[in-house]
Amino acid sequence: MYSYEDRIRAVELFIRLGMRVRPTIRQLGYPTKNSLKGWYREYQQRQDLPKSYAEREPKFSQAQKAAALEHYLAHDRCIAATMRALGYPGRGTLTKWIRDAIPEARKAIVGSVGQRRYPESLKQTGVVKLCTRQESAQAVADKLGVCRPTLYNWKNQLLGREAPASMKHTHRSPQQRERDELELQVATLRREVRQLRLEQELLNKANELLKKWPGRQSAAPVQPGEDTAD
Repeated sequence: MYSYEDRIRAVELFIRLGMRVRPTIRQLGYPTKNSLKGWYREYQQRQDLPKSYAEREPKFSQAQKAAALEHYLAHDRCIAATMRALGYPGRGTLTKWIRDAIPEARKAIVGSVGQRRYPESLKQTGVVKLCTRQESAQAVADKLGVCRPTLYNWKNQLLGREAPASMKHTHRSPQQRERDELELQVATLRREVRQLRLEQELLNKANELLKKWPGRQSAAPVQPGEDTAD
């Protein structure tokens, strides 16, 4: 927000420079092209500029803001789920509300700090239900009490990004569905075994390095009077 003095200075310079936008902005370092033209049009109509601008009414009421924050906290702190359920506001606006109202959420929104931890059993159940579902992924997430992106993150962690997020078919017998679920569980367990083996290998290498840490033992000292020549 520019003061009256800043705006009138810009308009007067704009007039002196022959209504040339770029030289005016280059000399002052402000404002934008559209702002300068708008100020000039207003100056032409009034032969002056208003001393101050009336504050705009907020787009959303305090009740709407409170409802959005309440939904965000009650539904896995998922911005996408809140926007989808309420139909407002935009991601940037909601993020600002969260950061203003919940200071500890500042880092959690950007990175992984402060994210809720889920038991591995719930993750495995969620991935199996996601990949063998006969309904939408959102419906599966709602039943588990998490948001949809969280469900897909579990799938990527346990099965990898290359694994399909759905194995549903139009006509599957109960035996086929049970087999698909078992195959998913086996794939999940295999991935966990590979991770454990990798961790074990890293530990073994670390132990080997620790054993070699003192370095080679120095040669035994030569005793007095002992001939060292070949």
